[in-house]
Amino acid sequence: MSRIVVTGGAGRLGRSVVRGLAEHGHEVVSIDRGRVPGLEVEQVEQVEHDLADAPATAALLQSIRPQRIVHLAAIAVPFSAPDATMMAVNTGLAFSVLEAALACGAESMLVASSPTVIGYGAPGGWSPTSLPIDERHPTAPWNGYALSKLALEQLVAMAARAHGDRLRIGAFRPCYVIAPEEWAGAPTQQGHTVLERLASPALSAVALFNYLDARDAADFVHEWGERASQVPNGEVLFVGAEDSLVREPVPEALARLVPGAAARALRLGPTDPVFSSARARELLGWRPRRSWRSELGEAGHPVAAAAPAAPAPGRAPEPALASTADRETHRP
Repeated sequence: MSRIVVTGGAGRLGRSVVRGLAEHGHEVVSIDRGRVPGLEVEQVEQVEHDLADAPATAALLQSIRPQRIVHLAAIAVPFSAPDATMMAVNTGLAFSVLEAALACGAESMLVASSPTVIGYGAPGGWSPTSLPIDERHPTAPWNGYALSKLALEQLVAMAARAHGDRLRIGAFRPCYVIAPEEWAGAPTQQGHTVLERLASPALSAVALFNYLDARDAADFVHEWGERASQVPNGEVLFVGAEDSLVREPVPEALARLVPGAAARALRLGPTDPVFSSARARELLGWRPRRSWRSELGEAGHPVAAAAPAAPAPGRAPEPALASTADRETHRP
């Protein structure tokens, strides 16, 4: 098994990725600006560090000597900072970690992007060029968050071209992440619960009904790392659940709530996801094991209570620099 650094490991997505990698037998070092309880488990070390300090980041990774790096750290919520700040911070952190990865001799690096690079939710209207949406769909970011994520994908492509003989690198676009405790009623990053999203489809339509259980994201990260040498260097992959977070038939709900998609909505089945993860399945053999039906039951009620992950003392529940856990493009 491998020694893996996870940046933003204290975030909503990061916590599940850290735990999942440890459960797969890896030795994991979580790097974030603070610690969270619940990660004090065997094979996990938490390190408090500000990745914006590039020289210190290089020195830290040199001391850890990881074989793999999973970069999740970012300003994680769209519109939570000015566009210029969003761009500067998110791209700056990625450059800092990439340069440190090259300097310490890491074998692979996986970077979190976002489905928002597609451009849905644009104020002037938006229409997909095809459904379901896959990696061939044109990108059209309309805010600083989405633009910063597209810039990260270009950074990945640049690194693959320039350093492909030394580093396997890729990016993934995780859908709207739902942490384990949120199935049991804890609020999502937007402040409402999963059941509220199901009860009011317009809440989920903003993100085209996409979602992903954080534990399935962790399994994807593991599988990508195990097969990084077999995946085309610089590849970008969608990662999402195999259905949509809506009770009514997806074509009807999409046509009603996202008018620009109405012309192509009938190409989808009643429960199909709007975003396709077929490429991840083809390259890695990965597919999600959880859905809202498996976690809530067909009637939409929790089938088992999961213990919520409590924030560390003196810390906000969602760190400003954490995993890219939320994928929506509206103001919370």
